[in-house]
Amino acid sequence: MDALGRSSASHLANIAYYQPINRSELSSFFGKEVSRDTIARLRALEFIAAGPRSPQLGAPYTYVTTKAFLSHFGLQTLRDLPDMEMLEEAGLLSKDKMLAGEFPVLASDEADQLEADRDEDDDVT
Repeated sequence: MDALGRSSASHLANIAYYQPINRSELSSFFGKEVSRDTIARLRALEFIAAGPRSPQLGAPYTYVTTKAFLSHFGLQTLRDLPDMEMLEEAGLLSKDKMLAGEFPVLASDEADQLEADRDEDDDVT
């Protein structure tokens, strides 16, 4: 996961748990736009691929994880991902809030750190 950086790893985790998910939905979760470069990086690593078109207006592409993702993280199936309930208890993800449209807003220092991670990710090729 070192090549990903924290920001890309967070995006990948959300894709894994909420797939199929489009870029706009990811942006809503993080409170700011998810760059096309981040999606391109995850696609280049073959961790994600295009999923079915979303039924939303404009039919945006959705993203899903791949067999390479499973293999890289030592998973046989998506069922091997850590249990959502455990992650909710740890305060890392909240499926109920996500489904209700209540997205966590990052504190400014967390947002600054994510931006720094993204900049770091952009420097790695």
